[in-house]
Amino acid sequence: MEILSQILLFHLLWAALVFSQYEDYDFEDEYDGEPDHQLPYYFNPNTQAEVPRFPFPVECARECFCPPAFPLSMYCDHRKLKTIPNIPSHVQQLYLQNNDIEAVPAGPFTNVTFVREINLSYNKIKFHLIDHGVFAKLANLVQLHLQHNELEEFPFPLPSSLERLLLGFNKISQLPGNALEGLHNMTMLDLCNNLLDDSVFKENPFSNMKNLMQLNLCNNKLQTMPPDLPSSLRHLSLENNSISHIPENYFNRLPQIIALRMSHNNLQNIPHNTFNLPNLLELNLGHNKLKQVFYIPRSLQHLYIEDNEIENINVTLMCPTLDPLNINQLTYIRVDQNKLTSPISSYAFFCFPLIRTIYYGEQNVTVNRSTQLRTPVFRRFLTPEEFQEAEDNHETHTHETEEEHEAEDSYFHPYLH
Repeated sequence: MEILSQILLFHLLWAALVFSQYEDYDFEDEYDGEPDHQLPYYFNPNTQAEVPRFPFPVECARECFCPPAFPLSMYCDHRKLKTIPNIPSHVQQLYLQNNDIEAVPAGPFTNVTFVREINLSYNKIKFHLIDHGVFAKLANLVQLHLQHNELEEFPFPLPSSLERLLLGFNKISQLPGNALEGLHNMTMLDLCNNLLDDSVFKENPFSNMKNLMQLNLCNNKLQTMPPDLPSSLRHLSLENNSISHIPENYFNRLPQIIALRMSHNNLQNIPHNTFNLPNLLELNLGHNKLKQVFYIPRSLQHLYIEDNEIENINVTLMCPTLDPLNINQLTYIRVDQNKLTSPISSYAFFCFPLIRTIYYGEQNVTVNRSTQLRTPVFRRFLTPEEFQEAEDNHETHTHETEEEHEAEDSYFHPYLH
């Protein structure tokens, strides 16, 4: 018994020594690579899988770095790896982005039990080199990054635990009928910048995803609106496709939509009450072929209709009635690159009392010549001095640059909430 006590005391003293060595550890001293330019995904500690606590340094692949302050994370990114190293069973966050990995074999994942996030973005992964079921067996996997690879097909099967799947910038052209089966916990699916066309909707692949809140389908080959989307959807990204028509009452089954982006399509006419949505905050229809405006829901805050063919903005169409007890929330409108010859009617300020900015920019009045309205940017609540300064400095050039406009048109950030 005395010997056991001495052994226990020795281990406690050794553990204290190890802890004191890591107490002032500076992460940047040993690891200067950034884990990709993305917002981190924060896990709720109350929902993490049950993992034993480690009083001593834990196992780590020799090719990677495991911060002592974060023993459940393994960083293998930006290391020119061609293969996936063996993954210790305790790892919860695995970062393998920005390497030269082409295959995902089952071997390295043999003992993996608790992993919740895997980042394999910016590699060279091909679908036929992913071992069948390698992801499906990871029962605690919540987030999977596979964007910027060479996937020709959707990487199924996947675990039912998955909540966020990023597949942008691949070569996916099909969605098999069973590809999304069982993914009832999925809240975000990013399929932007692939080769999807309308044929992917034949089997209504999204209809059973009852918790899906964000769907990104931008930069594909779609010509029609995707049918049978789940009513849980809040963010829908369809920009840079070839959609020419929105069916009447299309959004009746999507009452929770907060943000809708459909810029760079072929829309010509919008049925009057298409966007009669109670929660819509952002609507982007820039770079289409619209000739007139449409009804604006009271909840809308930001409206983008630049680069269309609108000659006159009929405020009555946008705002048919006034309700002092339920005022319109619109604060920003962008209408540059249309065919306007005069500013928006002052009646707009009765309909939209919170409006702060109207960006007129340049207008395409004639085929070969653009013109600029006298007030390229209207801003409310400026002092006379501020207004004069804005006029003198042509605020469109200082604050409304082309780079900013392009940023506004970019698709939903994968971490948008």
